[in-house]
Amino acid sequence: MQRPADWAQPVQKQYNLFQMSPTLYRSALPDKGAVPLLEKLKVGTVINFLPETDSSWLSTPGITQVQLPYRTNHVDDADVLKALRAIQSAEAKGPVLMHCKHGSDRTGLMAAMYRVVIQGWTKEEALNEMTQGGFGDSTHFKDGIRYMMQADVEKLRTALANGDCSTSPFAACSMKSWFKSAHIE
Repeated sequence: MQRPADWAQPVQKQYNLFQMSPTLYRSALPDKGAVPLLEKLKVGTVINFLPETDSSWLSTPGITQVQLPYRTNHVDDADVLKALRAIQSAEAKGPVLMHCKHGSDRTGLMAAMYRVVIQGWTKEEALNEMTQGGFGDSTHFKDGIRYMMQADVEKLRTALANGDCSTSPFAACSMKSWFKSAHIE
């Protein structure tokens, strides 16, 4: 099958590294051997969706580390907004690499949500790339697919544009701000 031109394109098989846009890459967990490649690609920020930091392999000055751990079976709009906001903010400074352990589940969901919320793809187009893009065979795709199918894309776009931490006023992150403002008065 011919790979659609708008899908993420393979860059380096060893790290399951694909280029999604001129400023966004996705991969499996890199190691020290990937640093020269990241420098060549001019990656300025690495966003990690795992609970463990990247400090064991990445200590390169000039590459910012952002850690946003989440579990695909417990993802919510706040996780997605945090990731999309981090990607957009980092992209403003140069190319970004986002990764998880294998580069399929967590990274796949955030890549798909980026496609839909930021790039305007349909959910079907993003799901096709996520599940058929060759990023890895995963049994956890069902959680990401379930989240994507129920996600309210317009609410996510509005929350992202407004700087909201979630689409729900009852999300823990929204309620924290209530308590902060209540203590100030």
